[in-house]
Amino acid sequence: MLRLAGKVVLVAGAGAIGSELARRYAAEGASVVLGDVKVNSAQEAVEEIVGAGGQAVAIKLDGTDESSIVAAVAKCREVYGGLDGLHVNFAMFEDNETDIGVMDLDLATFDQLMQVNVRGFLLCTRHALPELIARGGGAILYTGSIAAYIGGPRRVAYAMSKSAILALMRHVATRHGPDGIRANALVPGFILRPGQEDVFRPEIVQGAKNIALIKSRIGHPGDVAALSALLMSDEGSYITGQSIAIDGGITMRA
Repeated sequence: MLRLAGKVVLVAGAGAIGSELARRYAAEGASVVLGDVKVNSAQEAVEEIVGAGGQAVAIKLDGTDESSIVAAVAKCREVYGGLDGLHVNFAMFEDNETDIGVMDLDLATFDQLMQVNVRGFLLCTRHALPELIARGGGAILYTGSIAAYIGGPRRVAYAMSKSAILALMRHVATRHGPDGIRANALVPGFILRPGQEDVFRPEIVQGAKNIALIKSRIGHPGDVAALSALLMSDEGSYITGQSIAIDGGITMRA
């Protein structure tokens, strides 16, 4: 289905999930601007999209550099005439694999993580909103994490940043709903990225299956992209202010 035909979507953050988002949006008919601090990563995905007959361009986008975010939004306008959707997907995982708690967390690491995962999301939102409103409204999606929901003895900075993203999403949905803006958050659980099959030990993968309700497999980037395509499209036009987990049932919230 070409549910996004005629729409222009900015994906901020490439990599496994971001590049899959770009591929899915383009396959659904969108013209995609894919930005990443590693522009070569974005360019690889763009070449694949164009090779498959889609419309996409790559640009450098650094969540810590406001000027690069301004340039990415401008690229949407210059190349495709405007902006209909924003998906903010980048993240910093500096404290992700460490067993450090709140008492020992290095504040420089904390500040850097917040600059990317919170300030960067705010800046993308701030600069995309005028373009979306000028088009009569549009959709903003944020990639969060179940770390915002579940308690844990580590990753305190990362979890705090993902909770902040949900607060930003609810603010945008509330304040700019009258402007025709819908805002939602995708909340992935354990997602196995292509090429990382050898990175995660079998016991880690099995542990992820054990705590999920779906036991047959773990998540992959296509699971995130599938729901994102719905929420970005007009078929999702009555869904806003929601955080939706894609985690095989690890979290269940009323």
